[in-house]
Amino acid sequence: MKFLSNIVPLVVLAVTVSSIPISRRDVNEALIPQFGFQSGVNPTGTGDCDGAVNGANGQPIKIPCACPPDRQTFVQELNKNVAAGHVINNPSVGISFPEDNSKGSQLARINAASVTLQNLNGPGKGCPIVSTTFQAQAAAINAGTPPPPPVKSSPSPSPSPAPAAAPSPASGAPSAAQIEALAPPLGFTAGKNPTGTGDCDGAVNGANGKPIKVPCSCPPDQATFNQHLVGDVLAGHAVNNPSVKVSYPLDNSVQSQLSRVNTALVTLQNLFGPGKGCPAVSTTLSAQQAALQKQL
Repeated sequence: MKFLSNIVPLVVLAVTVSSIPISRRDVNEALIPQFGFQSGVNPTGTGDCDGAVNGANGQPIKIPCACPPDRQTFVQELNKNVAAGHVINNPSVGISFPEDNSKGSQLARINAASVTLQNLNGPGKGCPIVSTTFQAQAAAINAGTPPPPPVKSSPSPSPSPAPAAAPSPASGAPSAAQIEALAPPLGFTAGKNPTGTGDCDGAVNGANGKPIKVPCSCPPDQATFNQHLVGDVLAGHAVNNPSVKVSYPLDNSVQSQLSRVNTALVTLQNLFGPGKGCPAVSTTLSAQQAALQKQL
């Protein structure tokens, strides 16, 4: 009996120690892939800016001007996701962040960064992968070559003075029904060929002949889009980006059709805030715009 009584306290102590929760430390920030790009490059004034990747036409693919996000916000989200073992905003997407220098571990870190980016604001609601050089970095790792240098981008222009407030709509302003009847079709639907990381096929092919990836929530359904479009047209500017004026003539001239497509692009690119919307390549609006411009 005396022998047993000496053992019991040791067993209790072991159980007590093992029950202490272990908090996970943040990942080594030096190992988090760099975006290789910055937001706000060459803004069009409609909510779109240049991305880090060129399209089939040799020009930068347009992305929401808010992409990529600021570095600290991104690092905080990545740490939360790694600690959870999956993307918090899209729990079906598991991630890992190994910290050794093996090829597999480097690729796992690129993947963790990519899925964090693509699901920043909800399932499939984030920044498109082409707002960064992540894909080029992954290709370099696979090829065993040095990663590509950061894209040199021109600084964003200094903000211009805020324009005067737009006048109230005139009595001859179009009705909601008229606006919706002439709303340019988005020409595509969301959720095509999901990668499982928050990206889906867009409506436009890239230089490799394959669809450019867009957030899986883009574009919105036509009815939802039309509601936003009506709001913008009646306001005379993008409701979520008031410095961007819009026009919406109702006649069938080529110039008026172009104005309506341009307004549709503004609405698309500012759905959730200034420069926070869906990229143009999630629709056929740019193709419609180009076809109309050829008729001028």
